[in-house]
Amino acid sequence: MRRFGLLGYPLSHSFSQKYFTEKFAQLGLLDCVYENYSFADISEMKKVINTQKDLCGFNITIPHKKAVLGFLDEMNDVVKQIGACNCVSIKNGKRTGYNTDVVGFEQSLLPFLKPHHTKALILGTGGASAAVEFVLKNRGMEVQYVSREKKTTTIGYDELDEAMMFSHHLIVNCTPLGMYPNVEDCPDIPYQFLSSQHHLYDLIYNPIETKFLEKGRLQGATMQNGQEMLVLQAEESWRIWNS
Repeated sequence: MRRFGLLGYPLSHSFSQKYFTEKFAQLGLLDCVYENYSFADISEMKKVINTQKDLCGFNITIPHKKAVLGFLDEMNDVVKQIGACNCVSIKNGKRTGYNTDVVGFEQSLLPFLKPHHTKALILGTGGASAAVEFVLKNRGMEVQYVSREKKTTTIGYDELDEAMMFSHHLIVNCTPLGMYPNVEDCPDIPYQFLSSQHHLYDLIYNPIETKFLEKGRLQGATMQNGQEMLVLQAEESWRIWNS
């Protein structure tokens, strides 16, 4: 048996398990299984690794994309640079970390980018935001983190005034605000300053249109959710596990 899985917490509505289970069925792979490993404390992953010797790889989601680095034997250059991992391949007992969020985010965003998208706001500072920052900076974009906690490189939501919104035309939500079942939640940004020049990207895929995206749409902004990114990063994970 070739065993794969998803590490995160909570995992009540896992895209990955359903996606890979259907993929294995379509490919006729009767010797492959994809399971959820829902742990609030990442140290519990040790039990899985030690007891399930047929584990060939796993994905990582909130909140363990940074903490999982302590479980790796090796990591590729992207993971080294951004300090976040969402895909682990296990070969001959060696665990190697990758970041397929980078591939999924960049490929899904490209069709929406316009010449005036030169500055971006990244909402949230978790593991996914590191992949977003990596992609945007590689494309020459200026980025500004926004969070509830102000830091040296992070501003607070209360600092988002009209001028800031006017100059930053790409806004990426990397927080879980608005994710099912809390569908009425949304990041506290001044939506009244959004326009048709703005593009809103929400990494959340459930619901299809979050309150964040809905408010952007009502102001004329273009928008997209995280569904395509998930598919692209899942396919990249599958390529890595089979390479």
